[in-house]
Amino acid sequence: MLFNTREEINMYTDMMSEGLIVIGSEGRIQIYNQKAKEIFGIINNQQQYHSNGKIKPGDIVIIGDNALGVDDGKLNAKKLEVIGIHEENIQKGDALLAIGVYKLKNIAPVYKYLKSDHLEETLKLITQYLGLDIGIIIDFINKIITIEVNDEKYTMSYINSIGHMVIVDGNTKKMKFYQSNGYTARDESISDILMGKTYRAKGENSGILNVIGKNIFEIHKGSSTIKEFYDVARGENISYEDEFKEINGFPTMCSLMPIDKNGKRIGAALKVEDISEIRKVIDERDKALQKLEKVERELIEKKALKRAFPDIVGDSKKIEYVKKLALKAAKTNSTVLILGESGTGKTALAKAIHENSEYKNKPFVHVNCGSISPNLFESELFGYEKGAFTGACSEGKKGLFEIANGGTMFLDEIGEMPLNLQVKLLQVLQDKYFYRVGGTDRVDVNVRIIAASNRNLESEMVEGRFREDLYYRISVFPIMVPPLRERIEDIYLLIDALLPKICNKVGTKVKRISAEALSILTKYNWPGNIRELENVLERAVILSENSTIFSKHIEIYKAQGKTHTGNIVPLREAMEQCEKDVLKRTLAYFNGDKKKAMDALQIGRTSFYEKIKRYGLV
Repeated sequence: MLFNTREEINMYTDMMSEGLIVIGSEGRIQIYNQKAKEIFGIINNQQQYHSNGKIKPGDIVIIGDNALGVDDGKLNAKKLEVIGIHEENIQKGDALLAIGVYKLKNIAPVYKYLKSDHLEETLKLITQYLGLDIGIIIDFINKIITIEVNDEKYTMSYINSIGHMVIVDGNTKKMKFYQSNGYTARDESISDILMGKTYRAKGENSGILNVIGKNIFEIHKGSSTIKEFYDVARGENISYEDEFKEINGFPTMCSLMPIDKNGKRIGAALKVEDISEIRKVIDERDKALQKLEKVERELIEKKALKRAFPDIVGDSKKIEYVKKLALKAAKTNSTVLILGESGTGKTALAKAIHENSEYKNKPFVHVNCGSISPNLFESELFGYEKGAFTGACSEGKKGLFEIANGGTMFLDEIGEMPLNLQVKLLQVLQDKYFYRVGGTDRVDVNVRIIAASNRNLESEMVEGRFREDLYYRISVFPIMVPPLRERIEDIYLLIDALLPKICNKVGTKVKRISAEALSILTKYNWPGNIRELENVLERAVILSENSTIFSKHIEIYKAQGKTHTGNIVPLREAMEQCEKDVLKRTLAYFNGDKKKAMDALQIGRTSFYEKIKRYGLV
C-alpha cells in the first residue's frame, strides 16, 4: 500500500497544483486538498484576521456590490433598510456603494448607485464617516472591489459579480468582519450577515475548516457544480475532462470522474484547476491586440484624412476631429454649416468637402453673401429675364443657383444676408425650384448647400437678425473650425506649408525661419487666424534680406509686446472692427438703402461712402 495513513494522503494531495475533492456515494468528503480549499474559498486568503461573531446594532457596515442581488445572497433594497437606506429605485443588478449603521435610525447612511446598464469604468465613494476615513471603489474594467478603512485595505476580485463587505465595531472602531472570496462555501453572504447569521473566524487555525467526513452540502450550498458532483457519486453517468467553469469567482478547468469498484459506484472525484493566471495572460494579450488594432485603424484613418484634405494643414486633435467630420459630411448630400472665426480656413474646408463628394466633377460656386449688394442679391442668386429691370442684360442672365446646378453652392458668410432674402433662400432650399427675376418659367435645381459664418447664428437668431427656420434648415451637419490660438501646435506645419507658396508668390527662393522667430509666432494670440499668419509670413519674406527669417522681420513682435495681451487687440483695430459691424448691421436693417443708413447713423455722404468702400461693403 502506497499510503498508510490519512495524514500521508493529505500531505501528498496538498502538494498538487490542482484542487482535488473526493466524496463517497453518500456524499461524505474523503479528500479535500489545500488547492481546492483556496479555489472554493474555504481558507483565508488575506492577512487580516478576525474572530467569529454576529453583526450588532451600532456596527458600521461598508458595502461594495457591483451587481446587487446576483452573488450576495440575493441582497435587495428592502434588506438595505437595516443600515438606514430607503431607496426604491435601487434594483437587482445595480452597482452599489453604501455606508451605514446597523439598526440605528438616527444616523443617516451615505451611498451611491449606478443602474445596471451604466457604462462607467469606476464607481467611487470616499468620505469621512463617524470619525473613519472610508473609501470604496469598484473597478469595472479590472473587476476589483476595494474597501479601505483608515488605511486598512480589503480587496476582492470578481469575474461577473460579487458582493464585498466590511463591518466595523461601533464601539471600538475596529474591523470585526470582512468579506473574502469563498463566502458562499462558508455560508457568509452579505444578505446572510445582515440578517444576523453567525460568521466564521478568519486567521491562523481558524480559517481552515475540518471538512473530512462531512457531507459535501454542509460545506457548499446552492452550487450547480457540487450538485452535479454529488449526483455522479450517487450513480449518475456523467463525466467530463477540462471543462470551463466559474467557481467562486475563479475561472477553472474542471474534470469530473466517477469512481467505481467491482462494477458498483462508490463515489466521485472532482479536479479543479485555477486558470485565472492563464486567463490574465490571455486578457492582456487580447488588450494588446485591441490596442494594436486601434493604432492601425488610427494610422489608416490619418492617411485617409491626409489624402482627402491635403490643403487642411495640421495634426492637432481639434483639426483632426474637423477633418473626420468633414469626411463624413462629404459622403452625404446633407447641408453643412461651417462655423468659425474669420481666417480659420472655412472656404478651404468647404472646397475640400466638395472635392471629396459625389459632386466633385460638378460646379463649386462660391457666393460671398457679405459682398453682394442687397439690391442685386436676388438677381445674382436666381438670375433674371431680359428686360426685367433697367440696366438688365438684353439676353437675360443665369443666376448662381443655375450655374451651381448638379454641384455645390457655398454660401459664405450667410449671416450677412438680409432678412428679406433669407425668406427667398429658404423657399429654394425647401422646394428645389425658383423663378428668375421678371420670369414666369419654373427653374428646377439640385444643389448641395454648404454654408459658413463667422457669426454666432444662434445669437443672431435670438436678436432677430437671422431666421430661425433658415438656421435649422442649414445646420443639419454643423462643423466648428477651431481658431488658430486653440491649435497652436499646428503652427509648425502651417509655416512649413505656407512659406514655399509665399516665396514663390513673392518671387524669391524658399526661405527658412529661425528658432527665435518661430518662438514669437507660437506665443502670439492670432486674432486673424491663418489668414493673419499668412500675411505676417509674407511681410517677413519681403523684409528678410537673406535666406533666413529672423525675429526682427516678424512685425507682430512690437505690437504683441506693447498692446497684445491674451485676447486684447490694438485699440484702433478694435474701433475699426466695431465701426465696420455697425455699418454692416445698419445697411442690413434698411435692406441696403444707403440714404436711410446715412440718416440713421448721422454721418455725411462723403464719409459714409469712404467707409463702406474701405470695409468692402459697397
